[in-house]
Amino acid sequence: MLDATALQIGFDNSFARSLEGFYVPWKADEVRAPELLKLNLGLAEELGIDVAALQADLKTAAEIFSGNVAPEGSSPLAQVYAGHQFGHFSEQLGDGRALLLGEVVDVNGQRRDVQLKGSGRTPFSRGGDGKAPLGPVLREYLIGEAMHGLGIPTTRALAAVATGEPVMRETPLPGAVLTRVAASHIRVGTFQFFAARRETEKVQQLADYVIARHYPELSKEELPYLAFFDAVANAQAALIARWMQVGFIHGVMNTDNMTISGETIDYGPCAFMDAYVPGTVFSSIDEGGRYAYANQPLIAQWNLTRFAECLLEIAHPEEEEAMRLLIDSVKTFPEIYLGHWLSGMRAKIGLLTEEEGDLDLVNTLLSAMAEQGADYTLVFRKLSSAVEAGSDDAAVLALFEDPVAFEHWLGLWRTRLAREDIAPEARASAMDVVNPIYIPRNHKVEEALSAAVNDDDLAPFEKLLDVFQSPFTEVAGLEAYGEPAPKTAAPYRTFCGT
Repeated sequence: MLDATALQIGFDNSFARSLEGFYVPWKADEVRAPELLKLNLGLAEELGIDVAALQADLKTAAEIFSGNVAPEGSSPLAQVYAGHQFGHFSEQLGDGRALLLGEVVDVNGQRRDVQLKGSGRTPFSRGGDGKAPLGPVLREYLIGEAMHGLGIPTTRALAAVATGEPVMRETPLPGAVLTRVAASHIRVGTFQFFAARRETEKVQQLADYVIARHYPELSKEELPYLAFFDAVANAQAALIARWMQVGFIHGVMNTDNMTISGETIDYGPCAFMDAYVPGTVFSSIDEGGRYAYANQPLIAQWNLTRFAECLLEIAHPEEEEAMRLLIDSVKTFPEIYLGHWLSGMRAKIGLLTEEEGDLDLVNTLLSAMAEQGADYTLVFRKLSSAVEAGSDDAAVLALFEDPVAFEHWLGLWRTRLAREDIAPEARASAMDVVNPIYIPRNHKVEEALSAAVNDDDLAPFEKLLDVFQSPFTEVAGLEAYGEPAPKTAAPYRTFCGT
């Protein structure tokens, strides 16, 4: 039998070692009957974990990833942070149902957090039970792996374990624990916690730690904390642009859900858009549409403004100059975001060069799609079949009930393509590399979660995971995974899942 206490994962615990006072040491609640539902073998290998040993004793693996037994070298702790939630500041949030086991330096030399989620109450639970239902655990596993397959920076799931115990929400639900891996779990809200208390030394201590861990090249800058802000803003601009390019809606872009590393985190009420409707909101708790699809770049800038406020006292020796420099940096965010977004959109419509009118060309297409409610993913995917006059336009035209506006755009697009020297076949192939055919279609995700929770059937979940491994490669027999929900389906709603 595998000895869980001797399992060599190679924890280093630099957060615990370097940032005393930023966390509370804690233990996971013991669960009654842990059962390993899914182990991410590829990710485990990346982390340097002995996969063969884990597979040889799944019972002990379940004990590890449920939190019943902490592996040798881990130092479980609950991190503290604050945050703006739907625009309202909460001065103390923290890991209310999660524990950082420690960090692992993976086979590529990258330091990564290993965290349990749903592992029980902590001092930051604020009246919650600290548990997680099975459905949200599997949702986070699925969407994280889908985002990874799409090439979007994201936290990932290492394991999902059923606890054998019910979790009480509106009704009793099967409980589970997720093991989540991240570049780090440090958030804008982590800085806000100490800035709100005017603990400037701790803000600086945290900034120094994050710079050393995520942005070491900045340590030699004349104004390293200003450069740090700019680096985080750029990482977020690139990330949100990627969200927008695949129709992803996070659903709860609170400042405690914005990582300093630039990874997507916390897949609660997230969803993917079918029909292109910029004002799309899926989250049942976002009644005002604050985190609607089209608002995501604006909210990113708002969140970064809160981050800038945290750095005000350290960005420059003179506070007035610090304020001026940080305001200037915040103001540049829309331009930086637009650069990332337009670069990606050019690739999506097959452009290899840059021209002044490209933004108008992209926006004209989006307007035509919005007027018709055309499927966002499929329009771009099918566009590669129409790269030259006389080619097969039927596939993309079929996505528009009245294709007149799109046909007008098609002429403008082909005129623009003609100014580039590339063979149509090569252009079409390049477009298919950046335009997925398979995304987490909401109805397919719900089918998989329902089967797992209600019927104890993980087959649809496993099938989706398999599809998401290669979202840009069209495979015969998987047509249903590339189609939107039937138009007769009820409007899709998501819930936080906590």
